[in-house]
Amino acid sequence: MIRKHLDFRRKMKVDSIISDWKPPEVIEKFVSGGMCGYDKEGSPIWYDVIGPLDPKGLLLSATKQDFLKTKIRDTEMMQRECRRQSEKLGKNVEAISLIYDCEGLGLKHIWKPAIETYGEILSMFEENYPEGLKRVFLIKAPKMFPMAYNLIKHFLCEETRRKIIVLGSNWQEVLRKHIDPDQLPVVYGGTLTDPDGDPRCRTMLKYGGTVPRSYYVQDSVKVQYDSSVTISRGSILQLEYDVTAPSSLLRWQFASDGADIGFGVYRQTKEGGGQKVAEMLQILPSERYNAHLVPEDSCLTCPEPGVCKSTLPITVLCFDNSYSILQSKRVSYKVEVLPPSDGPAQSSHSRGDGRLQ
Repeated sequence: MIRKHLDFRRKMKVDSIISDWKPPEVIEKFVSGGMCGYDKEGSPIWYDVIGPLDPKGLLLSATKQDFLKTKIRDTEMMQRECRRQSEKLGKNVEAISLIYDCEGLGLKHIWKPAIETYGEILSMFEENYPEGLKRVFLIKAPKMFPMAYNLIKHFLCEETRRKIIVLGSNWQEVLRKHIDPDQLPVVYGGTLTDPDGDPRCRTMLKYGGTVPRSYYVQDSVKVQYDSSVTISRGSILQLEYDVTAPSSLLRWQFASDGADIGFGVYRQTKEGGGQKVAEMLQILPSERYNAHLVPEDSCLTCPEPGVCKSTLPITVLCFDNSYSILQSKRVSYKVEVLPPSDGPAQSSHSRGDGRLQ
């Protein structure tokens, strides 16, 4: 688990994510919640405010990877706050309290891509920040909450499930047992306000809202793709590109039709064809991208010359979170290999026809 976590920190650049990475504007403006106050034991309190969230608008405006990195950044900031509290109070503060405001939870929040993205975020948290939660107070749960919980509970380990406390109509009274009133916003039953007297503490907590269509990526970005191919169910398409100079830039853009698609970058470790992906050097681990919602546009610098291999494995998501080979995918893509110095691209064509496995 430690080895996987160290690899995770390296891959996601976690050690510098607070200083070197900033979430896209749409996430900053329209993802609700935030840190506000401390419980009676000195642990920071994080609020998730579900009702104002616009999951579809957000996922049409930013990539799933951006949401994952935002949660990693938030978690690292909370851990930093725990360390500050430990120094201030002279005792170990290692976990946070979470208040989950479910007022306004509706059908829009159980949209399939939103549940899948939230599930991946929960899995990331479970695998890399074990025991990071002290307790979860779930308040204002509507009648449809059990349905929503059933969709995500299999992402949670048993220890985390036991920390979830679903409160009834006396939720304000229960919160005050664990949190001093001056650390609890007025809107949640305390006495804390913003300096201007705002009972909702908007300088600390964001309340989201409907995402304007002007943020939708598919409405604003028009890419002319070089190629389009149908990847059969259960198949992998391999595209080979020669990288003849070190520090060359490999850039890719792709979009899928109907569902997400996996993508990874590898390097061959021996000459000749026929090498399987598992035998290659992993450069960018394969992940599923919601390229049917937000086209992907990214790049990496190849540290040494060789053959870089981009793989687009077919993946079909299903509710039980296991692979189900059900359909083909149509993927449109454009790949460029740009030399380190100014000048024309080395090649925007593969060494040969793409190979389906």
